[in-house]
Amino acid sequence: MKRSSLMLSVLALAPLAFGATQVSAAAEQTVMVGGQAMYPSKNIVANAVNSKDHTTLVAAVKAAGLVDTLSGPGPFTVFAPTNAAFAALPAGTVDTLLKPENKATLTKVLTYHVVPGSHDSASLRTAILAGGGKTMLKTVSGGTLTFMMNGSNNIVVRDEKGDVANIVTYDVAQSNGEIFSIDTVLLPAG
Repeated sequence: MKRSSLMLSVLALAPLAFGATQVSAAAEQTVMVGGQAMYPSKNIVANAVNSKDHTTLVAAVKAAGLVDTLSGPGPFTVFAPTNAAFAALPAGTVDTLLKPENKATLTKVLTYHVVPGSHDSASLRTAILAGGGKTMLKTVSGGTLTFMMNGSNNIVVRDEKGDVANIVTYDVAQSNGEIFSIDTVLLPAG
């Protein structure tokens, strides 16, 4: 008990202005994403804005008005498409989605990349094995994502249209959940 009280006291002195909801001994262990350290003591948005690989996603989250939601307590697991994933969409798709009149569509696409709860790669692998090679999770938008193994260690995500995204960065812990970077924008069925 004394050790956790000491840890909480020390961490309370750190600048936790981004809504940290959980303090742990691993609070200083970071993962590099987009050339920047992602801090478990910061929330999803506070970390994502620093990633050079996720500037399009951050712009989309702002345009959809989801900053407050993804800065909230969660927990959420975000499958975050990289800039290259957005660039692979048909020409003009991102510009069209970012227009104010398309906010509802943009919100649906973005929330399709968010799963309630905090899921790490170990829990996903366990669920995949228990599910006979795949598991499905419901997204915040109401759709489903299917997770499967691609080899002995790699997890892939299939959307409702059948497109598959590779996870390129695993287990980026946040104060309000987890982030996985993916190489494809996932799209709901309708």
